[in-house]
Amino acid sequence: MSLILMYITNSPEVAQIAQKSGVDRIWIDLETFGKEERQKGMNTVKSQHTVDDIKKIKPILTKSEMLVRVNPWNDNSVQEIDQVVSAGADIIMLPMWKSAAEVTNFINSVGGRCKTTLLLETKEAVECLDEVLKNDGVDEIHIGLNDLHLSYGLTFMFELLANGTVEKLTKKIAGAGLPYGFGGIARLGEGLLPSKKVIMEHYRLGSTRAILSRSFCDNAIITDIKEVEHVFTENMKELRDYEGVVAENIESYEKNRIVVQQEVAKIVEIIRRKRNAD
Repeated sequence: MSLILMYITNSPEVAQIAQKSGVDRIWIDLETFGKEERQKGMNTVKSQHTVDDIKKIKPILTKSEMLVRVNPWNDNSVQEIDQVVSAGADIIMLPMWKSAAEVTNFINSVGGRCKTTLLLETKEAVECLDEVLKNDGVDEIHIGLNDLHLSYGLTFMFELLANGTVEKLTKKIAGAGLPYGFGGIARLGEGLLPSKKVIMEHYRLGSTRAILSRSFCDNAIITDIKEVEHVFTENMKELRDYEGVVAENIESYEKNRIVVQQEVAKIVEIIRRKRNAD
C-alpha cells in the first residue's frame, strides 16, 4: 500500500494538478496562532489561507480529499470548526494540542461531521497520548517533527526519528488501532536527510501518511502552470516507483535505520558547529 500523500496549496490550478498527479489530500492551512513565534527565523511556510479557499477548491476535488488544519484549540474554535465543516472539509486537523481535554473538545465540536486527525507536535501531547488514545472520535494521528523537535529543544527534526521517539509513538498509536504518519518528504534526491532514507523509515515503522514538503514542488518559485504540472508528474512518478522498490526490500529496513542514526548525528554536529560559528 502506497503512502497517503498530502500537499499544502490554496491554488485551485495547483490543487487540480496535484490531484491529477495522484496526491491524496489537498491541504488548506488556517493555522496562524503562535506559529510565527514558535518558528521565528526558520525557513518554514507561514500560511495565508482562508475558509474561502476551501470553498474554491472543494468542488474540483473528485479523487483527493480536502484536509483543513485549524488553529490550536481556543475560545473561537467551535465557530472556526463549524465554518470549516460548512465549507466542505473532509478531514479537520487539530495542531498544537497539549491535553486530552483539548482533544475531547475538538472531537465533540466536529461531532462526526467529518474525519479528524491530530497533529502531535508538543511534548505535552506525548505525555498525555495514552489518555488521548482512549477517545473513540480520533480517526488518525500525524506526528509533526518540526514543532515537536522544537518542543524538546533538539537541533534537527529528524533526531526524533534517530533517537527512537517516533518509533515509540507509532507503536502506541498502532496499538490503539489508529493509522498514522509523520513529518514530510522532500523530492527524491533532496533533503538534509535524503528523502529515500526517510521513505524507507515510513515503511519500517508502518507509517501510511506523509506531507509533501515545499521542495517537492515550490509553486512560490515555479509560477508557470505547465512547469508545475511537469514537476508534479515527474516527482510523483519517481516517488511512487521508489515506494514499490522499498515495499519489496524489507530486509533493508534495519540497515537503513542504522544509517539514518549515523547521518542524523553528522547533520546535528554540522548544524551546531555552524550556529557556534555564527
